[in-house]
Amino acid sequence: MYATTVPTPLGPFSLVIVDDEILTAGFTAEPTDLLAELPPRWRERRLRAHPSPEPYTSAITAYFDGAVRAIDGLPVVQPDSAFRRAAWWEMRGIRPGTTVSYRELAARAGRPRAARAAGAACAYNLIPLVVPCHRVRRTDGSLGGYYYGLDVKRWLLAHESGERPPLSSAPTAVAGQRDGVR
Repeated sequence: MYATTVPTPLGPFSLVIVDDEILTAGFTAEPTDLLAELPPRWRERRLRAHPSPEPYTSAITAYFDGAVRAIDGLPVVQPDSAFRRAAWWEMRGIRPGTTVSYRELAARAGRPRAARAAGAACAYNLIPLVVPCHRVRRTDGSLGGYYYGLDVKRWLLAHESGERPPLSSAPTAVAGQRDGVR
């Protein structure tokens, strides 16, 4: 397993990569912080610095520079239930700067009555930003939770909408600071 960390306006963003696919990612300077969330078979594996962190570094940098679709093609892998994998796939299809409700996400993933399961898919998403769970909101229209806090979620949505939030207003994302539960 390899790791790389990219500076962003929200603080360092680390990625853990296995077989050229992103396994987990998050706003932290310490990629090892991300390992605790992984299934047991991955936690004990040795983590090394990625010798060639492309296309990951340039895609994350381009996203924060305003090319918000730059992360769309990054390869990811998240082993889990068929429904969660379908929900994560559908999240990647949500247009940047827009949101869908948990109910809409559930319908897109093939289970229209599974809004709570769609919410759980967001909560258990180990690749935030690249699998954009920040683009999913509660059915009542409110933002719901986000692992790195609602300020980060708001900032990302504003950034994707082209509002260009000032860097001085960028919240600092900290691993473990969260509004939701994984």
